[in-house]
Amino acid sequence: SDFHLGFQLAPMIDIVFVLMLFFMVMAGSVNVEREIRAAMPGHITEIRDCPDDITIAITEDGSVTMNDEEFDTPADPKLPRLTTDLIELRKDADARGSRVLITLQTQSLVRYERIMDVLNALAKARITNITFTMGEEEL
Repeated sequence: SDFHLGFQLAPMIDIVFVLMLFFMVMAGSVNVEREIRAAMPGHITEIRDCPDDITIAITEDGSVTMNDEEFDTPADPKLPRLTTDLIELRKDADARGSRVLITLQTQSLVRYERIMDVLNALAKARITNITFTMGEEEL
């Protein structure tokens, strides 16, 4: 009743064929890098796509400043002056082929509603490149 199977060769051959088939199929999908010849323009008249970096700060009392200039009143949720200036800023950047980058700096106890007021003003100006920071340290 001592039955010994020994080393089974057929399953090993099956595995080798499956692996070989896999590598043959994958070898066809490898992308080979080729040199692409492209003619560059003669001269560049201006440097484009230089971002305008703006810092908007929100203090705990609800005051909103843009590059250290205070906008609107802490009680005004619409922020009309800030919104108008942001729209003009984005239009100016679009005309120059640039983009506006906003760093939104908040203190630790700023009300969430006030942050949403500023985000709404940014949305009205169609500015989407926003970095959030808390205090002086980036999150």
